Amino acid sequence: MTHPAAVPRTPAYQVSPNAIGLWTLEGAISSVFLLAAGIVAAVLVPAEAPIVVRVLAAAAPYVAAAYAVVAVAIRPRLRFRVHHWEVTDESVFTLTGWLTQNWTIIPIARIQTVDINRGAMQRLFGLASVAVLTASSKGTVEIVHLDAAVAGAVAPDLARRAAAIRDEAT
Repeated sequence: MTHPAAVPRTPAYQVSPNAIGLWTLEGAISSVFLLAAGIVAAVLVPAEAPIVVRVLAAAAPYVAAAYAVVAVAIRPRLRFRVHHWEVTDESVFTLTGWLTQNWTIIPIARIQTVDINRGAMQRLFGLASVAVLTASSKGTVEIVHLDAAVAGAVAPDLARRAAAIRDEAT
């Protein structure tokens, strides 16, 4: 008799709502560069170029504008809906992705190092990420875009609990 694989429950917490602003800014920056490239392509294609090249170059700014709408108005909100995390007494687990979902479960006993990372853009939005390093082949698992205060509380707590478990084992 076969049993269906158990799917972990959705972790209890979402990333900070400020992550939407960060992802929107990142989408806007990439959109500006893509739109500029599309305009340059449309302007610089010579009139003697094959018709296919001219049509593609003329369409480039419109494609870039469509990308901008998705990158700025849609994708940040979708990303917010699919990034979850939770720390329980036994483990840390994360869930990311909307097309391909990725559950990562890390037993507290496997944690070796816990770091807090704050990039320049994260600092603008009051965010930080907690990186949890284990001895597994996966290496580091990151809980991205938490409020800086939450990350500042979660990281030392995880490190303390992992150290306590290691001390009990010796």
